[in-house]
Amino acid sequence: MRIVVAGGTGLVGRYVVTSLIDAGHDPVVLSRTQGVDLASGAGLDRMLTGAQVLVDVSNVHTLRRGRSVDFFTASTRNLQKAGAKAGVRHHVVLSIVGVDRIDSGYYAGKRRQEELAMAGPIDATVLRSTQFHEFAELMLSGGRAGVAVVPRMRIQPIAAREVANALVTLALGPAVGYAPEIAGPEEQQLVDMVRRLVQARGLRRVLLPIRMPGAAGRAAADGAALPTEPGPRGRQTFSEWLKQHERRT
Repeated sequence: MRIVVAGGTGLVGRYVVTSLIDAGHDPVVLSRTQGVDLASGAGLDRMLTGAQVLVDVSNVHTLRRGRSVDFFTASTRNLQKAGAKAGVRHHVVLSIVGVDRIDSGYYAGKRRQEELAMAGPIDATVLRSTQFHEFAELMLSGGRAGVAVVPRMRIQPIAAREVANALVTLALGPAVGYAPEIAGPEEQQLVDMVRRLVQARGLRRVLLPIRMPGAAGRAAADGAALPTEPGPRGRQTFSEWLKQHERRT
């Protein structure tokens, strides 16, 4: 089966592509190197020709509400338009647990993406996932040298590979609308995760825990990013992930 993967070069996307190949399918990765631009729609008609399923794990790196909403609005509409023209029968979207309870700028874009997917011309499935184990690494990538600003946040981290496998399973079946939320096996405090990562890698970093401002910050600190209903749970713990990644720099 020809399955198009938007965001196929990213963290989850790479695992999705590998999982599809292992299952004997023909993944098509949308990338700028192939002349594809999700925001403008360039190259989509050509790349989606003959595809039966579209898996969208695309992303934009921003905390700004306007940029997030603009990107996910344009990219989702363009993917739907090209997909419907090509005869795509199933549109699978990766979203985030708590997107409807944490009113941050980035999450506003993800909510818009969900709305458009569910109301679009292609039958859709939305899978909300908790944060990945790699979220702790992300906290070390910004800020001033030697200082990591980490929001106080209760999460239930999951292996990105396990989320990718769940997306592939959904993609190979019929559209279900909102699928049960997927989460990791245990709750963690994000600050504790980053502290353990710093220690495991022997890094020189001062952690500055903060509560994000406003209602979004209170919601994240109080557990709004945790799953609220039963659903699939990943197996790999953060401790197991950390053991595999502790020597990376």
